[in-house]
Amino acid sequence: MGIEANVPANSLLLSSRAKRGICSSPSSREAADSSSLALLGMTRIFFKRGTQLILLTLVVLTLLGAGDESARVNDLGHRMMCVCGCNQILLECNHVGCAYSERMRSELIAAVDRGDNDDLTLQGFVQKYGTTVMAAPTKTGFNRVAWIMPYLVLVLGLAMVTLIVRAWRSRPLVLPAGAVAAVHGAELEHFRDQARKDTEI
Repeated sequence: MGIEANVPANSLLLSSRAKRGICSSPSSREAADSSSLALLGMTRIFFKRGTQLILLTLVVLTLLGAGDESARVNDLGHRMMCVCGCNQILLECNHVGCAYSERMRSELIAAVDRGDNDDLTLQGFVQKYGTTVMAAPTKTGFNRVAWIMPYLVLVLGLAMVTLIVRAWRSRPLVLPAGAVAAVHGAELEHFRDQARKDTEI
């Protein structure tokens, strides 16, 4: 206790704060003030840059969505067939005097202008014109078979061709009666030697 009485109260405060990791000396206060100012400046810059980035993203998304309706009409129109019997894509139907394509195109544009989503628009056309209005079958339910079958037939066909070729290669050569079999190897050399001896004059 005698030593603590001689030490000023301010230094006791410093030592107890120093033990807790808080420095309050004048030089450390200046450093703390400058670091907090730097942190405050970095926070302001981060907030400013973040706000600019958000605004830029919103502007870009807005500009990308400006031609969205015509792109949706184009996409949906190429996913449907004209039902007049010309077997052409709806937007590409050039059938002279087609009674359906203009009406279907105007219905499509009206649905997109109303804000109907793609599935709702396509479902409306399917209900009105039947499933033949779809250019490609849907990928759900029984229609998956239409997507799987071509690949399955291709794989099965390749497997069948491979098996047939292997069977043809491995079967023994059957000669008809009276036919001469091909001669190979040592037997061929024997016949060549005999032919040379027979033809020598």
